[in-house]
Amino acid sequence: MSEQRSGKLEEARNTLPEELWPAFDELVSHYRYIATSRYGSPFVSYIVLADLIRSGWRCSAEPLGPPPA
Repeated sequence: MSEQRSGKLEEARNTLPEELWPAFDELVSHYRYIATSRYGSPFVSYIVLADLIRSGWRCSAEPLGPPPA
């Protein structure tokens, strides 16, 4: 992630082992994009995303296309 990180993002990211940071960063990036596309604002609960990574979530498939409107 190259953009400036918020304190909440850093706090959530730092709850994970360093080897999981790339997966977390990828999930945050995807979530922000989709939330902004759908709602115009990327409200993100970073600690929930960290919990998803901790519970085993990984991006493992190619996107099917844009979400339905």
